[in-house]
Amino acid sequence: MTYVVTDNCIKCKYTDCVEVCPVDCFHEGPNFLAIDPEECIDCTLCEPECPAEAIFAEDDVPAGMENFIELNAELSREWPVIMEIKDPPPDAKEWDGVPDKLQYLER
Repeated sequence: MTYVVTDNCIKCKYTDCVEVCPVDCFHEGPNFLAIDPEECIDCTLCEPECPAEAIFAEDDVPAGMENFIELNAELSREWPVIMEIKDPPPDAKEWDGVPDKLQYLER
């Protein structure tokens, strides 16, 4: 099992999760983070660190967001690894909790 970044990370992109990851499985895109399922060791450290509550165990991904399992795998192959915490976007709090943000995902 792996962990999966879901919809609420889009345009929030808090990186608190990156700082606690022992294997550097997070990859950074313009406005979203993705977890590489091949690198994730299921340590559970990232899930409670996400201020946007956007990270779930693969088996616990909310209904309707199952497409994020494959999306994380795909994007983690394309985007660079992120290993250090960064400031979130200035408007991250405004986007936290906005539903159906997939349309805003920047590749």
